[in-house]
Order: sequence, then structure tokens, then C-alpha cells
Amino acid sequence: MRLFKLFAAVAVTVAFLPSEDARPASPAPKSQAAEYGKALPPIGFVRFCAANPAECKGRDRKAQRIDMTPEQWQTVYQVNSYVNGKIAPVSDQDLYGKPEHWTYPTDAGDCEDYLLLKKRYLESMGFAPQALLITVVLDEKNEGHAVLTLAANDGDYVLDNRRNDVLRWTETNYAFLKRQSQQDATKWVALAPRPGRQTDTVAGNKKSTAPQPLFL
Repeated sequence: MRLFKLFAAVAVTVAFLPSEDARPASPAPKSQAAEYGKALPPIGFVRFCAANPAECKGRDRKAQRIDMTPEQWQTVYQVNSYVNGKIAPVSDQDLYGKPEHWTYPTDAGDCEDYLLLKKRYLESMGFAPQALLITVVLDEKNEGHAVLTLAANDGDYVLDNRRNDVLRWTETNYAFLKRQSQQDATKWVALAPRPGRQTDTVAGNKKSTAPQPLFL
């Protein structure tokens, strides 16, 4: 039923979304985020997978990047815009009384909840799971944030609950810390070249002042 509502909603709003000509520009230097080995997954992700093991399946799979068509770009824009408009931004603390709780939202949620719903919609429409990667970043305020990375043949793109545009990862002004592995949905890889600082939670958390291992 929820997917039916999505299809109906995007059919109505398509006129207000970017056209096929709004597809991101040609490949830029460093179009793909480099990976630097294993990383610790966020605690919210670990708990989400424990509660929803079927949602985190996919071990020993082949890395895949999507050769995006104009129609697929249109779908990505539609899903990103639809979820951003459907879900109200509310912190996990305010919504669930805890600092970190990952789940599929119904009407409100935190940044990771937005991306989980986008990932679910896009996978149901035929997008490869290993090309839709949960990603942790530091935003312009040096606070933890989560986005969905789309691994396309011409580079990495970001679906963000803070904007309807789908940007190249280099255009976001975020510092990319880590993301899901393409080869194993339960594992994470570092996007920073050396050990950094991180916290157990994602949204709203500023970078810790105490060094913590980024790598396993």
C-alpha cells in the first residue's frame, strides 16, 4: 500500500521535480569517494540489523555501480523529494526518548530514518542494494549526519533529507567518514585516510574531542 501511495504521489508531483535535463553534470575529478579499509558501523545500524536481519542481508556480493538512465535519475529525484516532503524532521531523543534509534519512519524521523525509507523504495524499484549505501558524514557545523550514497558509473551521488537536489559527494561540503561496504551489507568501510574521531551515534553529534579508532 505504501508503495502504491508513493507511485501515486510522484505521478502528481512530477511536474514540479527536475526534468531529465536536470541530471547531474559530467564526471568530475575524484568522482568516487576513496575507501581506506574497515570501519566501525554506527551503533544504531548494528541495533537496526539485529532487529531487522532481513534488511541487512547481502554478504559476499559483487560491488556494483549503476549505469544510470534518464528515467532512473528521474526516479531518484522523485523518491528523494517525496520522502523529504513526507517525513517531518524530529530527533530520536524527542521521538523515542533515546539518542539513537534507526527505523523506517511513517510521518517523522531523524536523518537515518529518511535514508532507510529512500533505500527501501529504490530497491523495490529495481536499484541494486550494493549501489545504495548508508553513509555517515560530518556536516558544515561539524555535527554527525547520515545520507544515502548512490554509486553510479560516473561517480557517487548523495540523497539528503536537507535538500531535494541530488548532488555529487564532492559538492555537499560534508566530511565523509564511513559507509556500508558494497560487498557486505553488514560491514562498513572508512572514507578517511587515517584514524579519526567518531561517536557511537549519528545525528546531531559533534565530533568527539577524544580520539577513537575509525578502523577495526
